[in-house]
Amino acid sequence: MELTPRRLRAQDPDLPAILALIRRAFAPMEGRIDPPSSMLRMTLETLRAEAETAEVWSLGAPPLACVILTPKPAALYLGKLAVDPDARRLGLARHLIDHAERRARALRLPAVELQCRVELVENHALFAACGYAETDRTAHPGFDRPTSITFARTIGN
Repeated sequence: MELTPRRLRAQDPDLPAILALIRRAFAPMEGRIDPPSSMLRMTLETLRAEAETAEVWSLGAPPLACVILTPKPAALYLGKLAVDPDARRLGLARHLIDHAERRARALRLPAVELQCRVELVENHALFAACGYAETDRTAHPGFDRPTSITFARTIGN
């Protein structure tokens, strides 16, 4: 399996496969997280826009894992980390997290940051094992309790 991350641009022919991969990977969250994932609003057009304004990366051909990296002023935001359900437990998520850290260094950003839903404790464990620490808890609009946890890791340049 090819483990070199590949950046996808807005017109990349693999973007429809990336959208399908994200949907498959996030499907088990339905009914588990509240409010529902923003992934439900993602379309091929919004993914193409992400590929223009951020960085969409994939592993495998056809894609088995992907991530969207968005440079912010103080950190590289790691979003929509997704691994095909049939390819889990192969280290693909960790490989993309490591790639995000390399990209943060290349962009001279001091940290990688991500958000994870409160309910997804298995993901919290992965991020902690990768050296990420909880930095904040936030609530989606209309909720009186935290719905997301922010994790971050400082990156040495």
